[in-house]
Amino acid sequence: MNSKCLNCGSETINNFCSVCGQNNATHRFSLKHFVVHDFIHGVFHLDKGFLFTIKELFTRPGHGIREYIQGKRVKHFNYFTLLLIIIAVTHFTGEFTDNVNSASNSSDIDGYSRVVEEYAKFIILSFVPFFALASYFLFKKSKQNYMEHLVMTMYMISGILIINYILTVTSLFCSNETILKYVHTLTELLKIVYFFWFYYQYFSAFNYKKGSLIVRCITIIIAVVLIGLSINTIINKIGLLYFH
Repeated sequence: MNSKCLNCGSETINNFCSVCGQNNATHRFSLKHFVVHDFIHGVFHLDKGFLFTIKELFTRPGHGIREYIQGKRVKHFNYFTLLLIIIAVTHFTGEFTDNVNSASNSSDIDGYSRVVEEYAKFIILSFVPFFALASYFLFKKSKQNYMEHLVMTMYMISGILIINYILTVTSLFCSNETILKYVHTLTELLKIVYFFWFYYQYFSAFNYKKGSLIVRCITIIIAVVLIGLSINTIINKIGLLYFH
């Protein structure tokens, strides 16, 4: 039986409107509907895509994200939303982890810390275009356009931020600076390994010779580290000059 879509008024036959895509099974808002449907649906259906993407980022990061970029997208969580959620959680948990900065063993990052307090989201996002530009030039043979490199980079940085949680979580339960420095060193090494793993898997499907691919992956890691240090240095100087 035909019915009208409550969103756009178009005639509909099936479960979804063919014009605007809205589900025809709408309900009045109620406490029961909120608990049984909206809350549970929101949590578990968000997790369905969210957790699948997290799993992919740590089981087959390069392969999974390449497949997403090439069109296999139904199960994946949106790259930009994922990065923003992880940044938000990172910033929130950072409020409870004063020991992390001491673990970094750096009095020189005082200015950087001042800027991060207010602009953490923008600072992390500022890395994306530069990392993507570096991979765009180093892996030009793959014929991936710049936007595809941006998407790839956002997923990769999401994985890197999750690795940072090792130090964050440790600092919640431990205040020993020596232990935190060891954990900090471990996370830095894991991030380097993750960079290599991600890039190697992603570009392994583009007919690079193994030796050439390894060299390019090592080169992109060096480029990423240098870009990161440069941006952090600039932010630190800005923080020391203008944030008090």
